[in-house]
Amino acid sequence: MIKFSELNLNPKVLKAISEAGYETPTPIQAGAIPPALEGKDVLGIAQTGTGKTASFTLPMLSLLARGRARARMPRSLVLCPTRELAAQVAENFDTYSKHLKLTKALLIGGVSFKEQDALIDRGVDVLIATPGRLLDHFERGKLLLTGVQVMVVDEADRMLDMGFIPDIERIFKLTPFTRQTLFFSATMASEIERITSEFLSAPTRVEVARQATASETIEQGVVMFKASRRDREGSEKRRVLRGLIDSEGDACTNAIIFCNRKTDVDITAKSLKKYGYDASPIHGDLDQSQRTRTLNAFRNNELRLLVASDVAARGLDVPSVSHVFNFDVPGHAEDYVHRIGRTGRAGRDGKAFTICTPRDEKAFDAVERLIQKEIPRVESPIKKINKTSREQEAKKSVDAASADVEIKVEDTPAKTLERSGGRSQSRGRPTSGRERDNRKVVGMGDHMPSFIALSFDERYAS
Repeated sequence: MIKFSELNLNPKVLKAISEAGYETPTPIQAGAIPPALEGKDVLGIAQTGTGKTASFTLPMLSLLARGRARARMPRSLVLCPTRELAAQVAENFDTYSKHLKLTKALLIGGVSFKEQDALIDRGVDVLIATPGRLLDHFERGKLLLTGVQVMVVDEADRMLDMGFIPDIERIFKLTPFTRQTLFFSATMASEIERITSEFLSAPTRVEVARQATASETIEQGVVMFKASRRDREGSEKRRVLRGLIDSEGDACTNAIIFCNRKTDVDITAKSLKKYGYDASPIHGDLDQSQRTRTLNAFRNNELRLLVASDVAARGLDVPSVSHVFNFDVPGHAEDYVHRIGRTGRAGRDGKAFTICTPRDEKAFDAVERLIQKEIPRVESPIKKINKTSREQEAKKSVDAASADVEIKVEDTPAKTLERSGGRSQSRGRPTSGRERDNRKVVGMGDHMPSFIALSFDERYAS
C-alpha cells in the first residue's frame, strides 16, 4: 500500500501530514496527487467523505512552497460553494502549511470587506473564496486574477446546482489560460462535462467508486408517511421525526436533520427544543457568526441535533456524526448522497433515515435509481404508537364490558308473581315492566307487530 512519503510531496508538507497522524492516502488522494504535482489538470470524482480536500490542498502547497505573492494578485485560487466549506478548506491549509511561509485569505460573505481588503493588499499565496464574494472584490477593483497559477473548483456539481455556472465561467476567463485547473466533485452532470471540456486541458480523470454511491458503512431506511389530514402533515411529520430519534436511543449520539426549506429548518428546530431535544438551526439566512458558533458547538459535541438546509450538506468534516435524518426528500437525487455522507465517515458505521410523503415519492424513486439500490422501508413510529394506543383502548373497552355483564334481577320468585296476578305483594297494584322483570329487552323476537312490516303506502293508505 502506497504511503504519503512516496508521493513526492514537499518535505515540510510531509512533516505536517505526519504530525496530523496520517500515513496512508485515500484512493482519491493517491490517484489525484501525482498528476497534480506534475502540473496536469485533474478531474477528480469521488463520493463525499473520501478526502477530496487533501487531494488538492497537499499538491498545491508543494507547488507554491517556492515563490512570493504580490499585492492583490493571489498565486492560487480555491472556489467553494458555501461559506462553511470555504472555512473548512482554510482550516486544512492551516494544518498542512504550518511549516511553510505561505499566506492565505478567506473571502466569504458575512465578513467585512475592509478586513478582507487588508489581507489581499498584503499579497496572498492561497485565496479561498465563494464565487459571489470573489466577484464583488474584483468589481470593486481590489483584486486581480492574472497571477493565478493553480485554480481549484471544489464540489463542482454543487456549484452548478446552486446556479454558479455564469460566475464560474466568468472567473475562468479572468484567470490566465496557462493556469493549472483541478476539478473535484461527487457526481458528474452534463453541465460539468461541458465546463471541463471547455476550460480543462487534457485532464487526468481520477474516479473512485461508482458515481453517486452511498458508503457501504451507512445503514439506510425510509418511512413512507401519509398524514391523517392535510392540515396536520407538518405536526405529524415532526412527530415521526421525534419517534425515529427516540427509537435509536443512546445510539444516536448526534445527528444532522436536513430540511429542504429554510423556514422548515427554523420550525423543526423550534419544535424539537419545545419537546426537550438539544437542537439548533443552521441555514444561509442566519448571521455568519451564529452559523460558526452553531457548527463549532456541534463539532465539539456540545450540540446533539443540527437542523440544516443543504448549506451543510457538502464538505463539512464532522467525523463522528452517528445519524442523518432527512426530514424532506431532497429535490435533487444527488443531494441525498451528500446528505447521508455526513455519517459513516472514515470507515465508521452510520445510519440515515428519510421521511417520504406521497408527493415526495417521485423524488424518492429518483434517489433509488441513482444509488441503484432499494432503500429498506421502516414502520412509522406514529403507527407503532397508535397501534399500542388502540390495543390499550380495546383492552379497556373489554374490561368495561365485562363489568357491565352483571345484570341485577329482582329476587321476587316467579310463583309469587303468578299468585298475585302480576301485582306487587306490597301494595296490591299491577307491577310495571321494570318491577316485573329487570331483564333487558334484547329484541322483538317473533313478536314483531304486524304494522311494522307494512310499507309506507300501505300504512298510511287510509
